[in-house]
Amino acid sequence: MEAAINAKSLKDLQRRNSASFSPNLALRVHRAISWVKRAEASQDDPDAAFIFYWIAFNAVYAGDSFGSSSKGDMSEFFAKIIRFDKDNVIYDTIWTKFPGPIRILLQNKYVFQDFWNHYNKKPGYDDWERNFDRDNSRIRKALQYRNSTKILEKLFARLYVLRNQLIHGGATWNSSANRDQVRDGHSIIAMLVPLFIELIMANPDSEWGGAFYPYLPE
Repeated sequence: MEAAINAKSLKDLQRRNSASFSPNLALRVHRAISWVKRAEASQDDPDAAFIFYWIAFNAVYAGDSFGSSSKGDMSEFFAKIIRFDKDNVIYDTIWTKFPGPIRILLQNKYVFQDFWNHYNKKPGYDDWERNFDRDNSRIRKALQYRNSTKILEKLFARLYVLRNQLIHGGATWNSSANRDQVRDGHSIIAMLVPLFIELIMANPDSEWGGAFYPYLPE
């Protein structure tokens, strides 16, 4: 399985395998690939591309649990994805082929929610630096033991902070103030989300959940 996957290769795989897809899986994959294609058309706009890739991620992740999704749901999703990744493509992508931006992002306090909680004077976050160091220590341990599920959990926790900054108006479009995390976040999610979609299509018999907003013909 090649790590460099794009909307066209995903669409080709979808056409070849669609007969084995349930209606819900077919819908979710179709939607996810459409957003990957839109993200690829925005490569010169990392803010927009990151958002479009996140929508693609939601299309295959959230399913019918969207209204009550939690960290546990995401952990379960990642564990399932890693279980099907027999060739360790995700691990190799993260730590062999693409380590620089990921390491930089994980060391960036501006995508660590405890930092912002402390900055905004929420009680209980005076020790955010200790939490930051502890979190990064857990990531190093996950790397040492090749715990790809834990790595994805920690990585997407940071990406989720970036997602919130963009979606909720906590950043200026094309701002120089947050270029590093947007650039690296875009590069990371652009590599991982298509991999997730490919692994899901390669394992259609697993229970991936329904579509929270199903297609309803008029």
